[in-house]
Amino acid sequence: MTPRLRSIGTRLVAFTAMLITATVAIVVWQWATTDRELITTERRRAAMGLATTITRTLMNEVDDANWSQIRVDLSLLMKDDPDIVYVVIHGDHAQQRIVAAAPPELNEQYVPDLVPAAVTRQALALERGVLVAEPYLLRDVALGENQASRGRRGDPIVEVAAAMRTAGDDKIGTVRVGVSLTAVDQAVRAAVTKALVIAGLSLLLALVGALIVARRLSRPIRRLAADAAKIASGDLGHRAKVDRADEIGALATAFNEMSSDLEDSFGKLNQTLASFERFVPRKFLAVVAPSGIENIVVGTAASRRVHILFSDLRGFTATSENMSPIEVFRLLNEYLARMGAAIDAHGGFVDKYIGDAIMAVFDDEHTDGLLRAILAMRDGLDTFNAERAAAGLGPIQAGIGAHGGDVVMGTIGFASKIESTVIGDAVNVASRVESMTKDHGVSILVTSAIVSQLRDPAAFALRTVATGVTVRGRGEPIDLFTLD
Repeated sequence: MTPRLRSIGTRLVAFTAMLITATVAIVVWQWATTDRELITTERRRAAMGLATTITRTLMNEVDDANWSQIRVDLSLLMKDDPDIVYVVIHGDHAQQRIVAAAPPELNEQYVPDLVPAAVTRQALALERGVLVAEPYLLRDVALGENQASRGRRGDPIVEVAAAMRTAGDDKIGTVRVGVSLTAVDQAVRAAVTKALVIAGLSLLLALVGALIVARRLSRPIRRLAADAAKIASGDLGHRAKVDRADEIGALATAFNEMSSDLEDSFGKLNQTLASFERFVPRKFLAVVAPSGIENIVVGTAASRRVHILFSDLRGFTATSENMSPIEVFRLLNEYLARMGAAIDAHGGFVDKYIGDAIMAVFDDEHTDGLLRAILAMRDGLDTFNAERAAAGLGPIQAGIGAHGGDVVMGTIGFASKIESTVIGDAVNVASRVESMTKDHGVSILVTSAIVSQLRDPAAFALRTVATGVTVRGRGEPIDLFTLD
């Protein structure tokens, strides 16, 4: 559907056209139905009167079996009234055979082929009074020497049957008169045609007026739509300019107020999203909530091959015993900020903080970045200890372990508390490798799963620390390396 077909102007014109058309149709239909009923009723009454008159007039002739005179009378009757399609008289003394008829070819028949047989049976079963039916002709009917048409096949007619009884109340026959209703349809069609012509002119004038009004209404609305498009494209500072004192002007004012509120709300939303990403990293959201954080739910999960880094402070419990809680809090923030910056700078993200421990995740594309991050973390810790020494404080030490493998990244919790997590054997092995740094007297340990994925292993001073090491909870042995 094109924009013009969806416009208010087009809809207003279409609605006006449909409304007028529906109104005219209802009025014409109601008028035609009423007029048809009136004319049909009048034809029915005329046919009833004619059948009754024939019954009374020709009763003696039928009783005397004066068929020739009766047939002459019927022919004259047909010539005087062109709407009469047929007149037949069934004689009871002749086993209800047609004893007189116009057209004459119906004479001597028992069931005329002009109307359905059921109509004939009902008429012949009549004992008193009259019976009215409205059948259709089954064939063409013509009369006279020039065979003038009295009706065509399918034409509607009114048939009135009247029982013919003698003065002694003996039934001697049945008179049936068929009157055409074709003239009724013609009169109705002519009147409807005139009404439709008048309605068409009225519709044309109404459509022109509706089109003018629609254009006056739609012009400022199209301007508002253009303003909305600019705001939707990101120009939240744009405002609508519609100088009107009517409802559309009020709409423009409300639109501008909405734009101002929207600008403020988007500013707050961006700040909220930035704050939220401090709790759940953007890379993690890209996995568990690809369609947006508003659609994140508990149980969302995805399998990935990643590299896990664990870092933990050594002897921190003993160090913090002589510190106040606020001092411990500040120390951890300073330390974690330096470590987190090193991880972010080389393609990883911090999954969670566990006290003074750090768990970070790197994807396969940043395997080399993981080692660079470890080196940056070691340099950052050296700088931090130098600053602490200058302040008369003791150094702190940390162990770092890393391992790679398949994990599941997802969300756990319930409706009011959702937490992101990484679960898998690689996580457990990385944690245990970090704890093994104390056993091997080094501060850094990475497994062969990391080293085998390096794109440029020559860029790092890797040294084998141990081979075929069995990690608790894992049957397959691993090789351990350190960075000198």
